[in-house]
Amino acid sequence: MKKTILIAGCGDIALRTATLLQANYRLLGLYRNKTNLNRLRAHGIIPIFADLDHVKHLDNLTGIAQTVLHLAPPPNHGVRDTRTSNLLAALSRAPKRRAPILPQQFIYISTSGVYGNCNGSLIDETYPVNPSSARALRRTNAEEQVRGWGIRNQVKVAILRVPGIYAHDRLPLARLRQGTPNLMQQDDSYINLIHANDLANIICKTLHYAKPGRIYHASDDSKLKMGEYFDLIADRFNLARPPRIFRNQAKDVISPGMLSYLDESRRLKNQRMKKELHVNLYYPHVADGIKVNNL
Repeated sequence: MKKTILIAGCGDIALRTATLLQANYRLLGLYRNKTNLNRLRAHGIIPIFADLDHVKHLDNLTGIAQTVLHLAPPPNHGVRDTRTSNLLAALSRAPKRRAPILPQQFIYISTSGVYGNCNGSLIDETYPVNPSSARALRRTNAEEQVRGWGIRNQVKVAILRVPGIYAHDRLPLARLRQGTPNLMQQDDSYINLIHANDLANIICKTLHYAKPGRIYHASDDSKLKMGEYFDLIADRFNLARPPRIFRNQAKDVISPGMLSYLDESRRLKNQRMKKELHVNLYYPHVADGIKVNNL
């Protein structure tokens, strides 16, 4: 009999992962918008209506799966991830006069943004978190909730800290066509990246090989600065490379959202992922992932 996986957050990465899992697992996926039903079913996912923002919608989640993949983002306000707390509470809820039937494994897809600015340092998973934005604070809170819940309930928890994701439909082509400037090399920040297909594969490997309570960097081997990344994409699609400006000019021409990313610079080590999860990257470098036959 196939084991059951419950997926919270059935976006692009979840659907790519489901394609790899559907032959060997029974997949359940949460939805709150009926327009997503056919898409979920096309990827072998049995849809379950549940809104993580409303506890009353989550009564049917207790004891339905051996593994939970949590890819749902936090809400866009506050410093706590209430969606994660609602999900964990629902999974822990006991049926009448019975003990709760908890999952055996819980995998949370987090972000490398929990580290904040590391001034370009090369860091591993032991580096202390130092979130500097509200979105990173919520992610840090979610990680704390998940790890604490796993310890209290003896559930095997793993956390993937994911950097920027790219794929054929996740490239900054519109920004390149607009000619939005990038920073000068000396002012630029390091970014970290992973191809969407590699991330789906890493999630599958995490199911099989992750150690309890372990954190992994789900990152490729690229050690690029933001401007170098945009130049690579521009060259691949025969677009003009963006002009370069100094950091003190940036606030006048670069959006606050993009500037918040440029205020953080770090390089992620991925040796733990490769060694413990037995991951061989399809696209070790962005240059590999944006070749014509890969997009």
